Amino acid sequence: QVQLVESGEKLVQAGGSLRLSCAASGFTFSSFYMGWFRQAPGKEREFVAAINRSGGGTNYADSVKGRFTISRDNAKNTVYLQMNGVKPEDTAVYYCARDRWGLGRKSQVDYDYWGQGTQVTVSS
Repeated sequence: QVQLVESGEKLVQAGGSLRLSCAASGFTFSSFYMGWFRQAPGKEREFVAAINRSGGGTNYADSVKGRFTISRDNAKNTVYLQMNGVKPEDTAVYYCARDRWGLGRKSQVDYDYWGQGTQVTVSS
């Protein structure tokens, strides 16, 4: 069965960096676009970034553009989110997800499988 497992909880100071990982199994990873979303306390889940099958094409939310980088290693069936210059407003539960249509769009309905989420807390 399809499984997406994000790395463990992260606590970081504002201005710092961290990298999230999401290990995929149960499907041909290299055949699917992948995405990252996040949900802050009291807010709706929102798009963060997406990456195409080869890793050569990416899409970002305006709020993270220039600070976050999505990448993938198809040999390891893993997608990453490098977060630099983090801010307290980046505090959220972060989810990786599989893009069923291969369009790399921001809409959650395009994604059919989700990880369990990992908490990222940025202290000021």
